[in-house]
Amino acid sequence: MDNIQAIIARNLSNLRKSRNLTLDQVSEFTGVSKAMLAQIEKGKSNPTVTTLWKIANGLQVSFSLFMKEDVPKVKKINIKELDPVSDNEGNYLVYSFFPYHPEKKFEIYIVELKPGCSHEAKSHLGEEYLLIKEGKLTVNLQGKEHVMESGDALQFTGMTPHSYINSTDELASFFLLMYYPEPEA
Repeated sequence: MDNIQAIIARNLSNLRKSRNLTLDQVSEFTGVSKAMLAQIEKGKSNPTVTTLWKIANGLQVSFSLFMKEDVPKVKKINIKELDPVSDNEGNYLVYSFFPYHPEKKFEIYIVELKPGCSHEAKSHLGEEYLLIKEGKLTVNLQGKEHVMESGDALQFTGMTPHSYINSTDELASFFLLMYYPEPEA
């Protein structure tokens, strides 16, 4: 973990650069001197709470933005580490790999249907993107059947009446990405 001074330095610098602002402009907006801002960005000055509040208010951001640490860029998950949510007496299993996050607007699952399982999905917001992992799966969309096998993909809106059917004697599984676009104005 970085020390707080380095975290503040990085976050202030990234914010200023993302807005294409000069140190002079940030100084004008915040009332903090250009020299002090430069020292903070270089990690050579540990700003007071009052100084950070001036910067946050002047740039119209939250105070906590300056203490925010970077999230690791790599996250490894194994299905064996996950507890599935089940339906149809344990014949329909949903493993949440990457839960919904409002900034990313999507979630990713692996869904398993045991042999002979049929699951009627409820209509919902967003879009579904399916990629068949293994087995054979029939997806019923508004009464039209789409027979899919490993390597096949399908996209549709969640409001479309749909169901998943495994009429084989082998496990069927698929990757499911749920995307939630911005509502249209």
